[in-house]
Amino acid sequence: MNGGNTVGSLSSAQHAILVGTLLGDGTLRRQGTRIDALLEVNHSFKYREYVDWKWQHFRLYVLTPPKTRPGNGSRVAYRFTTQSIPTITSYYNWFYGSGKKSVPSNLELDPLSLAVWFMDDGSKIRSAFYLNTQQFSMAEQQLLQTILWRTFRIKSLLNRDKKYWRIRVSTDSTKTMLEIIKPHILPCFRYKLCMTP
Repeated sequence: MNGGNTVGSLSSAQHAILVGTLLGDGTLRRQGTRIDALLEVNHSFKYREYVDWKWQHFRLYVLTPPKTRPGNGSRVAYRFTTQSIPTITSYYNWFYGSGKKSVPSNLELDPLSLAVWFMDDGSKIRSAFYLNTQQFSMAEQQLLQTILWRTFRIKSLLNRDKKYWRIRVSTDSTKTMLEIIKPHILPCFRYKLCMTP
């Protein structure tokens, strides 16, 4: 899926950011009867730096810059959507081919995609990193564990969080993962790297 800088495809950085986003909070969807899909990026307003950073990478595909939007209760969201375009549709078919978001069997990660995934959906509790993969099936989470080990030599196990499961990176591998993702972590997420609960 990783295109170069050719017309109609994403750059390697855009690809990595989109993959990390889709493993995290990002959504691809089709609007109405449109054939092509769009990307929606939606985070809390306190992470507007992160949304703006993603927007800067995808701004050629976006008609209007990020905007605030009332969320649940007192939450204020900050979001943008891309245009519905074939380039995004190819990722929709890749991640949503089964009808719901799932982990593609041929997925590959690089340091930037891992960092974006962590910024979207990761946390640190005591001495271990967690990736909140509860939205994915057990088989998909096991596939992600395999990819983490194969690509980065990151060891992990599945940890039960109430009734769902998520990925817990081993303590030793948390140090490895920290070195991999740290150069890509935005200032607003540096708190996720601290050693305290």
